[in-house]
Amino acid sequence: MFKRKNTTLELTYIAKGTCISGETEFAGDALIGGDVKGQVISQGQITIEHEGTIQGQVQCHEMRIAGHFSGKLSCEKVIIMGTGTLDGEVASNQMEILEGGQFIGMRIKESINLLENTSLFDDEKLKKLQTLSEA
Repeated sequence: MFKRKNTTLELTYIAKGTCISGETEFAGDALIGGDVKGQVISQGQITIEHEGTIQGQVQCHEMRIAGHFSGKLSCEKVIIMGTGTLDGEVASNQMEILEGGQFIGMRIKESINLLENTSLFDDEKLKKLQTLSEA
């Protein structure tokens, strides 16, 4: 009777105690419980758990921070949870900081590319991610 659409992409989980560095691309959503350093791109949502950290440059659709993020972030929406800390530069259209959450840095509302000096966010890689998400 009620059919659920299968429009969600896969979820990638980086467990506590895991450390990833370099260029990382997620085709879907990502849940970060460990440490990620470097450049990250995702068409979906990235959630940093309470003990998770990301240091570097990130471009995604939505970022939820319950742990710690430091670096440059470009996204449509960022939510800093009560235990979360965002330290850096943010380009987003929407920003929400829950009670207890901390934002240290600068935010610009316009959707500009803070990461213009990096080759990670070029059109070719974005097309590749879109192709992966459609498969």
